[in-house]
Amino acid sequence: MNYEQTIEYLCNSVPMFQKVGEGAYKEGLENTWQIDHCLNHPHRHYPTIHVAGTNGKGSVSHLLASILQESGYKTGLYTSPHLVDFRERIKVNGQMISKTFITDFVSRHKKFFESLQASFFELTTGMALTYFAEQSVDVAVIETGLGGRLDCTNIITPVLSIITNISFDHTHLLGDTLKAIAREKAGIIKTAVPVVIGEAEGEVKNVFLDTAEMKQAGSIVFAQDYDYAARYNRTSGCWEFDTPDYPQLIDPLGGYAQEKNAATVLCAIDILKGIFTIPPKAVYDGFYRVIENTDLRGRWQILQYHPKIVLDTGHNVGGIQYIVQQLQNECYDKLHIVFGMVKDKDVSSILTLLPKEAVYYFTQPSIQRALDVSSLAEQGAAIGLKGDKYSTVREAFEAAKRSATKKDFIFAGGSTFVVADVLSDQQDRTTHELIFSK
Repeated sequence: MNYEQTIEYLCNSVPMFQKVGEGAYKEGLENTWQIDHCLNHPHRHYPTIHVAGTNGKGSVSHLLASILQESGYKTGLYTSPHLVDFRERIKVNGQMISKTFITDFVSRHKKFFESLQASFFELTTGMALTYFAEQSVDVAVIETGLGGRLDCTNIITPVLSIITNISFDHTHLLGDTLKAIAREKAGIIKTAVPVVIGEAEGEVKNVFLDTAEMKQAGSIVFAQDYDYAARYNRTSGCWEFDTPDYPQLIDPLGGYAQEKNAATVLCAIDILKGIFTIPPKAVYDGFYRVIENTDLRGRWQILQYHPKIVLDTGHNVGGIQYIVQQLQNECYDKLHIVFGMVKDKDVSSILTLLPKEAVYYFTQPSIQRALDVSSLAEQGAAIGLKGDKYSTVREAFEAAKRSATKKDFIFAGGSTFVVADVLSDQQDRTTHELIFSK
């Protein structure tokens, strides 16, 4: 198979959660252990950092990778889902995995994976861990896919475990209470491995404390207790943090959720400095260059000004709350919202949070899991959200741009895959322009 055929095989021949949702989820690590044995335990050849949580784990993972890279370490980064290109999931020092490695890896192990009926994520995790070993990375930052306890990535023994926060998401798989979800996420806590918790209160905090004590983790630190001050610059879209060690630390990730993500990262750095050499300059540069170093996209990503257009991948109650708060603090004449969701989210709770004064462009992302746009528009209208429906994200986004004046604001989100469709279309248009401008 060539590269295109290999990607087609990965996306369509094995169950892929990004496309089909619950049908691709496999409970248990039996397959993962067998794959790991077949691949000769590649993750044992380099130290790892394990990152879980309902929201923020992608931003935290990218920031840590950027800081380690700025510290001079060859750094692997494994995240999901991808937005435009499958290779976004697996990077070394910000460079995506090579197409040749993907085709060779799948060709070499295809029969074995098929004998196990391995899922997309099981196969991809094995690929990432093997690639990092073959690239001789100094360290790898590994983001969980779903949950923690039974996540494919949970075969690693990291030098640090991080859990960003707990909110309601994937409740049909992880549990319908915050305590139950916390138990699943706490499954990445391991004996003699320190753990950083981004944010937790009440019974959720007790779950983490009890698990850390039971597992005899090295230590447990809560980033919510971290000593820092934060200021958001609406003009630049950046955060500025002041801590005893890092005054005037600039973070270009402008979403309101990034305030707590940054505190989580700084707590993690305090622990990692006992393992790696991380000079202050690397922390400053790692934050400031995180987009340049890792190509992180979709986190309050500003596409343009006049009108201002912002994309954000927030897709559950916890993430949407931050987005709505930030929209309320923006300045504009009229707010236009391009909005789509997937079926397995708490649609009614999310729609209830959205501002009623906005003009809506209801749509559906181009994946099987997409919530039908007619259903979304109907539910939105029932609670007073006014707007039209569009069968594709591209049509909705273009309609919003046609309607908006220079003093308006356009937001596109509701799902990672709405953002993916916008970015894919932008990339296709750029490629088309480059080809026909020659």
